[in-house]
Amino acid sequence: MSPSALTSSPSFQPVLERIAAEIEATPGRGRPADYIPALASVDPRRFGMAVAELDGTVYGVGDWQRPFSTQSITKVFTLALGLSLEGDELWEHVGREPSGNPFNSLVQLEYEHGIPRNPFINAGALVVTDRLQSLTGDAAGALRDFLRAESGNAKLTFDDEVAASEAEHGDRNAALAHFMASYGNISNPVPELLDQYVRQCSVEASCADLARAAGFLARHGIRADGSTLLTRSQAKQVNAVMLTCGTYDAAGNFAYRVGLPGKSGVGGGIVVVVPGRCTLCVWSPGLDERGNSVAGVAALDRFTTLTGLSVF
Repeated sequence: MSPSALTSSPSFQPVLERIAAEIEATPGRGRPADYIPALASVDPRRFGMAVAELDGTVYGVGDWQRPFSTQSITKVFTLALGLSLEGDELWEHVGREPSGNPFNSLVQLEYEHGIPRNPFINAGALVVTDRLQSLTGDAAGALRDFLRAESGNAKLTFDDEVAASEAEHGDRNAALAHFMASYGNISNPVPELLDQYVRQCSVEASCADLARAAGFLARHGIRADGSTLLTRSQAKQVNAVMLTCGTYDAAGNFAYRVGLPGKSGVGGGIVVVVPGRCTLCVWSPGLDERGNSVAGVAALDRFTTLTGLSVF
């Protein structure tokens, strides 16, 4: 079947099924995130993929309805919520540039006076969560309620085991938060912030849930109920930062292979946006050395190759 035939298909199902068959035949899927004990035992060969159209119609293959640990994917949604409430003032506390360093690095913070490079490294996500906590009084709860509303899944919630596991291994995040607090870039007590942050990262959701929930970015800021979350310019900003910073320190390679704004998490999920057309989520827990899903990146590469859907 030609790429043009797949693109003009009345649904995305044929291309998803073709990709799933190719991924199933691919050896070598990477390794789960073994530094978070609650994630270490997940089968790295699991695979799910979903596409949500602008009206919420979802197509999927494999484990597309199986909940998984979203981890850093939630940083997209907290950023959007923060921007919706605070506007451009948020950017006074966090930058918009790729870091070029691992997601939990302390190196640049001292040189840059406690202002993290972008909202998707851990330091930047801590700042965004801190701002959202000040604005809402319950950042993790605001995130959960938003994801429930946009996904249509009222049961979507936190995984307490994962949150506890991350809290027990959160010394680096605590160091980042205390360091930024010393520069006046954290407003809430660090223990309270860290509790909100690990709860945020412990959200469990499926590919279908996340593809639907990210739809506002494909609809240029418009929520599932037709109300406005972000201006068209703000939605563009979030997509731009996803493209340049959303896959840890492998964003250049991801843009080269996939050509879409995306945000990955060490639970093995990746959410991507085709502005004006659809959103996707893929999940496979085997990671490469940069923390991105091996099969997930390969599947998204095939999707944009087969359909021609890319921002380039």
